[in-house]
Amino acid sequence: MKNSIILHGLPDKEEYYDPDFPAQSNAHWIGWLQKQLQRKDIFTQTPEMPMSFKPEYEVWKKEFERYDITPETLLVGHSCGGGFLVRWLSENKSTKVGKVILVAPWLNPDKRYDTGTFFDFDIDSNLASRTKGLDIFRSSNDFEDVLKSIDILKTKVENIKVREFKNYGHFCERDLKTQAFPELLKECLAE
Repeated sequence: MKNSIILHGLPDKEEYYDPDFPAQSNAHWIGWLQKQLQRKDIFTQTPEMPMSFKPEYEVWKKEFERYDITPETLLVGHSCGGGFLVRWLSENKSTKVGKVILVAPWLNPDKRYDTGTFFDFDIDSNLASRTKGLDIFRSSNDFEDVLKSIDILKTKVENIKVREFKNYGHFCERDLKTQAFPELLKECLAE
């Protein structure tokens, strides 16, 4: 059965604890995309990563690996969630998955944020070969360290496709002005 896992990004501590802000697994376009994929009979999970404002790779890995990951699994990662997928796929060289879409993937290239050892890994240049396609969504006006992360991935990973968007910011609800993200849904459903 085809399934999907959507991983959220890294909030700041105030956003994480803000009672008026939704849980990260339901923030921005994630809940909308989950519903749209389920309407297409693609069972979709949106794990909530514990203490996501202070990411620990082993904690995220344990949570992520609770879900079925098969050659039919669509993986979508936003920001830090995209960076996590790059590391997980780089370290799990025997695992094949479906399409992988990284929305504004972030690798903390300048080490401006304390992410511990979360991004201490070597990127596997062949990781796309174990997917049914590796796509990156890049916005012209995203954060500098996200744009730098995408440049790193373009240099190090073979056979990736980068989709360019003008003025989509960091692909958050405040940037898109909506929770709907039809361009991402279309890419998720494309064969």
